[in-house]
Amino acid sequence: MNEIILFDYWRSSASYRVRIALNLKGVTYRSVPTSLVEGQHKSPEYVARNPQGFVPMLSIDGHDLTQSLAIIDYLDANYPDPAMVSSNPADRSKTLAQALLIAADIHPVNNLRVLRYLKDQMGQDQTAIDNWYRHWIVEGFTALEAMAPADGLFGGDLPNLADVCLVPQMANARRFETSLEAFPKMVRIDAALSEMPAFKAAHPDVVNPEA
Repeated sequence: MNEIILFDYWRSSASYRVRIALNLKGVTYRSVPTSLVEGQHKSPEYVARNPQGFVPMLSIDGHDLTQSLAIIDYLDANYPDPAMVSSNPADRSKTLAQALLIAADIHPVNNLRVLRYLKDQMGQDQTAIDNWYRHWIVEGFTALEAMAPADGLFGGDLPNLADVCLVPQMANARRFETSLEAFPKMVRIDAALSEMPAFKAAHPDVVNPEA
């Protein structure tokens, strides 16, 4: 069996999602740290394999897979236990909507390249950038809190794709000192998930190559 390799940046939310999914499914892999700060994701060798020049990229079964949710979809098809989405069409759609609220609405406007553009091209100071970051988290979290279950995880008894997306975004919210007082259900879910070994092992502080 060919080695499974994750091109990974420790602080990347998208990479964090994939690490969690790999751990939940018990998939053994080797991490190749790919620094966004040092621009390693823009090297000619890397871009030749991943034209967007983003992380994560998962080398598996002869494929170079990109985009975190697409990678997790591949893993779900090939390592189905535990499933990240339900086979029931309505439940599957609800989970995807919750996950995409984070992965498509909150995260893209707050990632490093956008923050750098705000600073370098738009001339915004750090206070304005931090306010920008928190604004989009609060807007998205307000909707997600309304979708969150009163008990259990987004996935019920077991984590699903929405849970996998939630934990990295909660970590980002705390890193930017976002008030979470208005989101008690998500705080509860995040606390429960963060005690699970698969989530603990994927935490940025654990995988940081410089730690």
